Amino acid sequence: MGVILLAEPRGFCAGVDRAIEIVERALAKFGRPIYVRHEIVHNTYVVNDLKDKGAIFIEELSDVPPGATLVFSAHGVSKAVQDEARARGFQIFDATCPLVTKVHVEVAKLHKEGFEFIMIGHKGHPEVEGTMGQLESGIHLVEDVADVAHVQPSQTSKLAVVTQTTLSVDDAAEISAAVKARFPLIREPKQQDICYATQNRQDAIKVMSPQVDIVIVVGSPTSSNSNRLRELAEKLGTPAFMVDSAEELQPAWFEGKTRVGLTAGASAPEVLVKQVIDRIKALGAVAVRKMDGIEETVKFPLPKGLRMDVPAS
Repeated sequence: MGVILLAEPRGFCAGVDRAIEIVERALAKFGRPIYVRHEIVHNTYVVNDLKDKGAIFIEELSDVPPGATLVFSAHGVSKAVQDEARARGFQIFDATCPLVTKVHVEVAKLHKEGFEFIMIGHKGHPEVEGTMGQLESGIHLVEDVADVAHVQPSQTSKLAVVTQTTLSVDDAAEISAAVKARFPLIREPKQQDICYATQNRQDAIKVMSPQVDIVIVVGSPTSSNSNRLRELAEKLGTPAFMVDSAEELQPAWFEGKTRVGLTAGASAPEVLVKQVIDRIKALGAVAVRKMDGIEETVKFPLPKGLRMDVPAS
C-alpha cells in the first residue's frame, strides 16, 4: 500500500465547532453538570469527551433538575421542546446550528403567509423532528422520489420546500426535481438548505474517489452527513467504509490497495483522523498527501452570556 490521500475540507464544520464550544464554555462558567438534550453532535468520541468534562446527555426534559443549565443540540429542537424547557425554568443555551435555525425561521415566516411545506429529509433524524416540530401541522416529509407521489397537501397554491441540511446533494436535487414536477408552483429557498460543509465534503469525495482504490470515512453511525459521504464514494464505484475509530479498521480492506482516500464527517474531530492515519501507516501506507480543496472560513458567534468573558477550556 502506498499513499493516503487526505480530503480537503474534512471534519468539523462551524456549526459543530460552535456547539461543542457552547457546552465547554457553559461548563467553565457554571460548573458541572451541564445538561444537553440529545447528543450535542453525532460523534461518539465528542460525546464521551464532554461527558468526562461534566456534561449529562438526556432525551427527556423531565430528567433535568429544576434550575439546571440546559443546552439544545446542534440539530435543533421543536417548538414543544423549547416551550417545555422554558416552562421548567431552565437556563437555556441554544447550540442549534445557525444554518438549521435559518430553515426554522423560513418555515415560521412562510407559515404566517399561509404556506404548507414539503420537507426532504430522513424520518426520525433529530434535525427533521426539530424542523417539523416548528409547526403543529402542515409539513409533509418525503424521504425519496417515491414518497413525492403520496404527499397530500390541503392546497397547492402555497407550498414551499425545505431540506434537512446534511443530505446527499445529488439525492436532494433528484427528490426536489420530483417535487417540482408534481407541484410546479412550489416555492424553493433562495439558497439551498443543504449546508456549505455538507456540500464541500461531498464535492471533495467526488474529486477524490476516482483517484483511490478505497475510501475511509471517519464518522459515527448516527451521523447523517458521514453516512452520505460513504454512500457517495460507493455510488462513484469506490469501495468505502465508515469507522468511528481507528480500532474498527480491518486489515483485509487494504489488501491489494495502493491508494487510500480518507475523509471525516462534519462532526468527527481531527484527533480521530490522525489515529486512523497512524493505523493505516502501520498497515503499510508510506505517505500522506493532502488534496487541494476549499478552505472554510465560516465562523458563527456564540450565544450571549457565553462570549469572550470566559476562556474556552
